[in-house]
Amino acid sequence: MTKTRSTRRAFLRSGAAAATATLLPMPAIAQAAPRVLVIGGGFAGATCARALKLLVPRTHVTLVEPNSIFTACPFSNDVIAGLRDIKVQQFTYDKIRREVTFIRQAATKVDPQKRTVDLGDGASHGYDRLILAPGIDLRWDGVPGYDEAAAKKMPHAWKAGEQTQLLRRQLEAMKDGGLVVISAPANPYRCPPGPYERASLIAHYLKTKKPKSKLIILDAKDAFSKQRLFQNAWKELYPDIIEWVSLSKGGKVASVDPATNTFVTDFGKHTANVGNVIPPQKAGRIAELAGVTDRTGWCPIDPSTFESKQQPGIHVIGDATIAGGMPKSAFTANAQAKVCAAAVAKLLAGEVPVQPKLINTCYSLVAPDYGINVAGVYRPVNGVLTEVEGSGGVSPIDAPREIRKLEAAYAESWFRTITAEVFG
Repeated sequence: MTKTRSTRRAFLRSGAAAATATLLPMPAIAQAAPRVLVIGGGFAGATCARALKLLVPRTHVTLVEPNSIFTACPFSNDVIAGLRDIKVQQFTYDKIRREVTFIRQAATKVDPQKRTVDLGDGASHGYDRLILAPGIDLRWDGVPGYDEAAAKKMPHAWKAGEQTQLLRRQLEAMKDGGLVVISAPANPYRCPPGPYERASLIAHYLKTKKPKSKLIILDAKDAFSKQRLFQNAWKELYPDIIEWVSLSKGGKVASVDPATNTFVTDFGKHTANVGNVIPPQKAGRIAELAGVTDRTGWCPIDPSTFESKQQPGIHVIGDATIAGGMPKSAFTANAQAKVCAAAVAKLLAGEVPVQPKLINTCYSLVAPDYGINVAGVYRPVNGVLTEVEGSGGVSPIDAPREIRKLEAAYAESWFRTITAEVFG
């Protein structure tokens, strides 16, 4: 009798333990929390890391970024024109550090087969999903005569920071009556309207501080973003300052001579007092090392998940992507990051990601109180992000100055909103 009761108690205890184990969620007893590495702490990477952690709190999200301060490119043309202090462009990762693991190192190697990333300090980190947000690198071989050393004399200022300040100092030092020359590359590149906003704001500076000076844009294209809006504004505001030389009129720069600040085209030479060379671009170096770039230097992706078409398990977002009709902008990077985070969350759960729609809005300033914009909605069509017909457009050509002033205010509001969302 005693033995029977003892056996029954043992059976009940084992049955209760089995029932308790059955009630526990499977990941708690059988699966480790997924590991997601995000490389690059700009508008794309920082947004994606935070969004993914919010969507799947149990995920180990690690953001890898070599800098402790992020300097934003949007509104950096205001810094060049003396309208803004660069400190307003700079943001820390303090808030992000409280939400995800932050490693201040550069990624030096990616092994897609082993699913590991090596860092500059020699450490190696494994991942279940890798998200690359590497931004751009400049093609130093894109303009003969232009290299990293030449950039100290003829700044590109296409990565915000010291180059931005260098170009500003050169403009301040130039005597009235000087010539500023900007070379704009062929598509694609970061921020399609950027060279023309820069020309506009530098022209504003010249008009107000050095009115005898001139500015020439040497362009490797015959058309550019918001062209009619910019050119109409130039006729109104800077008719005797800005000259745009298109590709067909000899605008493509064949080479530069940093020693003399000379731009050489097939049609002649332009010797500048201040020379700004914006060279061709490509995806950031780590994308090439990861094997996710193609012969163009950019990264083909699945537009629904932003997973690389070259390497499974790796996603690419932001400026580095081949994103069809969607331009390379901060708004785009932020939008892509959110879609990617949602897709990765679904994939980690073994579910099918939804088909996304993405929005881009891009403001440009022609003067401090004169703004213009372009907007669009994009969705995957036949494997490519395509603008939804009738979804967007540009500012009205004949809008009164009151509207332009409002657009400038909206631009500033947008910048405060997106930086607060990403870094605040």
